[in-house]
Amino acid sequence: MSMSHLYGRRGEEDEEGVEIESFEVTDWDLANEFNPDRRRHRQTKEQATYGIWADRDSDEDERPSFGGKKSKDYTAPVSFVSAGLRKTAAEEKPQQQKGEEGSDDSDDASSAPPAARGIAPKKLQMGKFRGNQSQRFAGGIHSGQGIGSWEKHTKGIGQKLLQKMGYQPGKGLGKNAQGIVNPIEAKVRKGKGAVGAYGNERTQQSLQDFPVVDSDEEEEKEFQKELGQWRKDPAGPGGKKKPKYSYRTVDELKAKGKLTGRSTAASAGELAQVKVIDMTGREQKVYYSYSQMTNKHSVPDEGPPSMSTRDQKGSCFALPELEHNLQLLIDLTEQDILQSARRLQHEKDVVVSLSHESRALQSRLDAEQDAIQRMEAVLSLVERFPSGETAPGEGPTLQECARIFETLQTDYYEEYKTMGLADLAVAVVYPLLKEKLHSWDPLKDSSYCLEDVGQWRAILESRDLHSSAPDSNMDPYHRMLWEVWIPVMRSCVSSWQPRFVGPMVDCVEVWAPLLPLWILDHLLEQLILPRLQREVDNWNPLTDTVPIHSWIHPWLPMLQTRLEPLYPPIRSKLSNALQRWHPSDTSARLILQPWKDVFTPGAWEAFMVKNIIPKLALCLEELVINPHQQQMEPFHWVMDWEGMLSPSSLVSLLDKNFFPKWLQVLCSWLSNSPNYEEITKWYLGWKSMFSDILLAQPLIKEKFNEALDIMNRAVSSGIGGYMQPGARENIAYLTQTERRKDFQYEAMQERRDAESVAHRGISAGVPTNFKDLIQTKAEENNIVFMPLVAKRHEGKQLYTFGRIVIYIDRGVVFVQGEKTWVPTSLQSLIDMAK
Repeated sequence: MSMSHLYGRRGEEDEEGVEIESFEVTDWDLANEFNPDRRRHRQTKEQATYGIWADRDSDEDERPSFGGKKSKDYTAPVSFVSAGLRKTAAEEKPQQQKGEEGSDDSDDASSAPPAARGIAPKKLQMGKFRGNQSQRFAGGIHSGQGIGSWEKHTKGIGQKLLQKMGYQPGKGLGKNAQGIVNPIEAKVRKGKGAVGAYGNERTQQSLQDFPVVDSDEEEEKEFQKELGQWRKDPAGPGGKKKPKYSYRTVDELKAKGKLTGRSTAASAGELAQVKVIDMTGREQKVYYSYSQMTNKHSVPDEGPPSMSTRDQKGSCFALPELEHNLQLLIDLTEQDILQSARRLQHEKDVVVSLSHESRALQSRLDAEQDAIQRMEAVLSLVERFPSGETAPGEGPTLQECARIFETLQTDYYEEYKTMGLADLAVAVVYPLLKEKLHSWDPLKDSSYCLEDVGQWRAILESRDLHSSAPDSNMDPYHRMLWEVWIPVMRSCVSSWQPRFVGPMVDCVEVWAPLLPLWILDHLLEQLILPRLQREVDNWNPLTDTVPIHSWIHPWLPMLQTRLEPLYPPIRSKLSNALQRWHPSDTSARLILQPWKDVFTPGAWEAFMVKNIIPKLALCLEELVINPHQQQMEPFHWVMDWEGMLSPSSLVSLLDKNFFPKWLQVLCSWLSNSPNYEEITKWYLGWKSMFSDILLAQPLIKEKFNEALDIMNRAVSSGIGGYMQPGARENIAYLTQTERRKDFQYEAMQERRDAESVAHRGISAGVPTNFKDLIQTKAEENNIVFMPLVAKRHEGKQLYTFGRIVIYIDRGVVFVQGEKTWVPTSLQSLIDMAK
């Protein structure tokens, strides 16, 4: 595409009247392209300001030389950038003529050589000064004419993009067409002063586009008005000024006095006697109060008199003494008015204060009168109580006294609490209640007078005071029980036989809800427990027909741990009584069974190991195992103690004293051509003698499995000569059946344990994995379960479960054996740990 096609020809420019700068390729452009590394000249300040319209010297069109930077000519006149100042008519006339000549020469522009690259056409440099001067830019370009018309000679798409986005020619930009249409106009300032020195400079266009209330004129008027107040003589030296008089009413004077009196710290009388000398002006002035000094500029419209006015007054009528005296009288009058106003205000304040105090005293007097009436009513109620002079049986009863106290609490609560009327119960109620309880036997009628005491508890007991011992600050109700009820119970307990436990237990249980905690503790620890200790010391288990637990255990719910001092002597006496005991005597088990859950587990196990297990071991040693004629009584005597002994103790007893003889008899029987059906029945018969709990014990299970192994070996080796037909199969079937039962029992036990853990409750927490289940079981059985530090087997953490070393792999517990790790069930693991 050629440059003429891009920018148009000169002929077309003249026809259309459009002035466009010619951008033709010159020799300078060719030199730039063929020698891009040539030295370039520095940009001048004028070029930086005006750009391509900056004036150039003739030597700048030539190629720059190597002479260096051109020195600046400081002898040339200084030129300033035009700010759009208005020129005079003499200066504008030759400029208009020059502009018209420039427009005539534009007709021959097609034949003229192209202008320099940095010089703009004349019509762009200086427009025609036609029309109103205020509607032109400072540079002379016509406002709003031909804007964007150059776009028709290019391929620019700016106008098209704006139209696609909703722009309409002739309207403003923005969603609501709020933008301005015409360019911002410049307004020529009148002179060379600063901005705002010649008033408002806003154009008509700015007022239309930006309507803002302008208050500059109002401020100017106010400024001129205030400025005129401080002139010496606004009317001039020869003019006459009409005198102005200021009048003040009494109310204005009072208001002025209040303001001045509020700002001063001294009293009004002292301020009235102060002499003030004012030397701030041209002449010395004397004031007799601070209020006169503060009021010297009270009238803004009345300025200080000028020299000519004073001369005129002096020449016509000058009486300074009279003026001074009049002014003094005025000031004194003003002070008298102010003092009278202050005195009146003070008296009004005193009246208000006295009236308020009178109302407060009247309300207090009414309250006192009401209090006197209430006190008289209280006194009348108190006088109804029996006094020392009242004969017995003539005064009010216990129920009537209770109603009087209830009336005092409900209707006269403040007086009841303030005067401590609850203490009247000591002198009024205590004698009546003591007289009523004098003939009471707690063991015969435990609920006697219970309702009366409960009623007085609701009346006398304080919710704020909780006494823990008999002292002077005791609650009236507590004191009543301590002085009236406790003596009756003390005499009753002293004559009570502890073996007749029922009436005393019933009496304490009935009265316990009404007794304070410290009184109940005193009754149990100081009265009842010593009687029980003395009775335990006198008890003999060999001669007494009444079991000791029948009169000790009923006190467990109330005494609980307080009975522990009684247990050692009871165990000692029972131990002495069991020295000559034989397991065939079942009375010992009946006496000891109630104490199993009362004694601590350690104490009970020690008692069994010391006194019972040796006797049972002797009984098992005396047991003769004879398959043909078996005596089962000694074995039953031992197995009757299964619930009394711990599983570990009983298993150890059987392991040492029963199974060795039993297995020996089995071996000897198998060596003499036995009948395997009888052996099977004999094996199953002995196994049925053991409970499921014992059969679940690993040691018991191991002994029966050992018997099965002996039987299998006997069948396989053919010991004893002749072998019955099917004996081997029967023994194998028996072995398989027994082991399947053991496996099913273990699986059922583990399932039962898992269900019990699941139903235990949310608070206990449900185990989320097998390790948590093992931890829970260990806590239930008091077994230590903890990991071994830095101990692993095949990458698995090792744990101690009691004295056993285990590890867990995919929900299976492996126990360390002699040579290998053996998988085991959870119940077997617990049994081995115990």
